[in-house]
Amino acid sequence: MQTEAKVLDPRITASASQWRLIWGRFRKHKLAMAGLVIVTLLYLVAAFAEFFQPFDPNSTASQDVYHPPQAIRFFEADGAGNWSFRPHVIDMVLTRDPLTLTASYAEDPDAKTYIHVLGYGEPYRLAGLIPMQHKLIAAEGDGRFYLFGADRMGRDLFSRTVSGTRISMSIGLIGVAMSLVLGMLVGGVAGYFAGWFDRVSSRVIELIMAMPTIPIWLGLSAAIPANWDPMTRYFAITVILSLVGWTELARVVRGRFFALKTEDFVVAARLDGARPLRVIFRHMMPSLASHIIASVSLAIPVMILAETSLSFLGLGLLPPSVSWGVLLKEAQNIRAIATAPWLFIPGIFVALAVLSLNFLGDGLRDAADPYAQERG
Repeated sequence: MQTEAKVLDPRITASASQWRLIWGRFRKHKLAMAGLVIVTLLYLVAAFAEFFQPFDPNSTASQDVYHPPQAIRFFEADGAGNWSFRPHVIDMVLTRDPLTLTASYAEDPDAKTYIHVLGYGEPYRLAGLIPMQHKLIAAEGDGRFYLFGADRMGRDLFSRTVSGTRISMSIGLIGVAMSLVLGMLVGGVAGYFAGWFDRVSSRVIELIMAMPTIPIWLGLSAAIPANWDPMTRYFAITVILSLVGWTELARVVRGRFFALKTEDFVVAARLDGARPLRVIFRHMMPSLASHIIASVSLAIPVMILAETSLSFLGLGLLPPSVSWGVLLKEAQNIRAIATAPWLFIPGIFVALAVLSLNFLGDGLRDAADPYAQERG
């Protein structure tokens, strides 16, 4: 309570910087703070995916096809009945019904796979740079465990979900960054100079916004050659998503520039001999920083959902690329719904990421005007 009172103290708000006031309002938004924590964790996992995934996401095990999820047991009893901390999972064996031949897995209490925190796994390069062999969790010896189960090829779904976090979260970030640059450039120039460029760019923006987004994405994605390598296809999908997403930001920047270019500080900068680009990027853009940040945080989940939808329909990223959308495509069959529902687990992370980013964007949007009166 003392912290909130301190933020609202007029003597402090009169001398506090804009960013301090924004932070003071933002941290009172509980859902936005929770969203910030979750989004930060997701991007940490995306940046260091090799450390968090216990196995190679593309390694297969034919004997573990559609292996169900296993629960970690943290304590183990010895022969004398004493308990000790020793994380492990109970191994499962594949059995078949003698009449129906239906495959099922049953626990074997005598077989266990022990798990080590910060144990040794397959060698890798952390973030593609630092050679390492330690994993957050690793199986003892050559054992395997399946926290999220396995898919139709016996690949560990937990490792694949962690690996997919990198592509799904980064494609939203990179796509929004490209949209941000294009929207700020077109909107800023149109709002500052007006004239013919403003008329032409406004008509182009209106034309793009008048078209249905999903058919555009589907059409452009379908035009991508199927023989492109995964990295080229990744950047092509990113460009497609950003080409449609820049228009809203361009309209907002254009409108704000029309209002700002007659303000005293802008007129003073021009009279002082500042060049147009310096006036735009040094004096006018900073006043839109809080709004731009809020717009970016609200645009990222749209990009994530778009990539997931395209990959789910087979028009986005394709194997061997691993994204949440590619993983959800594995669940496009009756068996996944009936006998392997754990294949839908990546969808939970899609929903979690989208909700967290939306909560974060709402909090930033509410805090963008730090001088606004508190709502009762």
